[in-house]
Amino acid sequence: MSRIKTFNLPDLGEGLTEGEILAWLVKVGDTIELNQPIVEVETAKAAVEIPAKWAGQVQAIHHPEGTTVEVGTPIIAIDTDPGAGPLEAPSTTATPSSDLPTPSAASLAAVEVAPAEGMIEPGLIGGVAPGGRTAVLVGYGPRTTAAKRRPRKGATPAGVDHGVVVVDKPATTPTIPAPQVHDRRNGEGGTGLASGVGAQAGGLVLAKPPVRKLAKDLGVDLGTVTGSGPLGSITREDVQLAASGAVAEPIATTSVTTSAASFGTDREQRIPVKGVRKLTAENMSRSAFTAPHVTEFLTVDVTRAMKALDRLRGRREWRDVRVSPLLLVAKAVLLAVKRHPMVNSTWAGDEIVVKDYVNLGIAAATERGLIVPNVKDAGRLSLRELADALNGLVQTAKSGRTSPADMSGGTLTITNVGVFGVDTGTPILPPGESAILAFGAVREMPWVHKGKVKARQVTTLGLSFDHRIIDGELGSKFLRDIGDFLTDPEAALLAWT
Repeated sequence: MSRIKTFNLPDLGEGLTEGEILAWLVKVGDTIELNQPIVEVETAKAAVEIPAKWAGQVQAIHHPEGTTVEVGTPIIAIDTDPGAGPLEAPSTTATPSSDLPTPSAASLAAVEVAPAEGMIEPGLIGGVAPGGRTAVLVGYGPRTTAAKRRPRKGATPAGVDHGVVVVDKPATTPTIPAPQVHDRRNGEGGTGLASGVGAQAGGLVLAKPPVRKLAKDLGVDLGTVTGSGPLGSITREDVQLAASGAVAEPIATTSVTTSAASFGTDREQRIPVKGVRKLTAENMSRSAFTAPHVTEFLTVDVTRAMKALDRLRGRREWRDVRVSPLLLVAKAVLLAVKRHPMVNSTWAGDEIVVKDYVNLGIAAATERGLIVPNVKDAGRLSLRELADALNGLVQTAKSGRTSPADMSGGTLTITNVGVFGVDTGTPILPPGESAILAFGAVREMPWVHKGKVKARQVTTLGLSFDHRIIDGELGSKFLRDIGDFLTDPEAALLAWT
């Protein structure tokens, strides 16, 4: 039995197919123990430390840091019995064919096969596009045939005046052919484009009919005038300056060219889309174009709720607990779900799955992107247990140690945009959920209280929901109950529990 064991990248759950090696925690020659963390891998969910399946000595590391590898790919080789002496040298009596290394699946997939004669190359219309798709959309991929332009309906034949009259001068260098135009008044013909330097460069000169008439009246030869108008066209001022003996200055094009050149790739940054950000983009796109979203808003006076939090912080058993307004919002959501269970459900095609448990997701912004870990069965927790769970969840997310299991199975989500100073938002549903609540910033604002305008603590809630499951009445009642709890949490607890 071979002493060398090859460790493959394991399936970390939730159907993940690849991961990026962030950091190796061991190096070749290190002695490792069973279940010792050996590598940190970022998946589409989170950064995870993977433990060793065997004890022994590291013989080889197959992929450097920063490499993205597929699940099942060998990443490290471990000598499980380093005390048995040196490893045997490979046999020299192998057949010639065995001298060649066996190509891996990844290397075989990277081999490019030349298309057979008559086949359409990838990316062309009718051919295979990147990712295995067939490019069948108009304008997808490069053209396979030369563009053909048919004449416009009712197009004006060559030789008809289009409002610009051109004096024909023989060009010294071949240029792009220009359309021929004709001056109806004197029968002169010419080409319809002007050189940027006028007649001085032996090119073509562009002039409008009024300018041409003015030049004729003043006895100015347009062929000797340098145009200062758009595309080097001759203006009335150019003709008048030529008649007075002055010379018009041509338009400076150097600054325009310099300005245009500054908007190049040297001032752009290209960030690879992978890991958490890639998964978030896929989930948000799928949700936005699958579930019909409806968003409602409610502004509430939370002055009593903020005072209740202050009293809670002052209690002896709560002095070592971080208490934030998010705790009361989470409690309000959990109580409102008990009153409206349909909100905590999933659309399953031909049926709606209503869940008796609430895995409460909390959207968290991290360096790797947006993640939504959730508190499992949050409805069964006491207020103190809920506070501890929320604090632990947020700290783990900030440190980048959230496990894939903590981000799976969510049923309803809260996104606390108020921490960024934002009043509220129109959040997109996480896939598989039917509602998400945006909790805005708590601000001191003028508010009518007991018939008088006073400064009160006010916030705005935004509830997005799947309109296939939640109609306007249900969504409104659910949001209203959350607002009622935050307006007077003590009265709501007495009334609902």
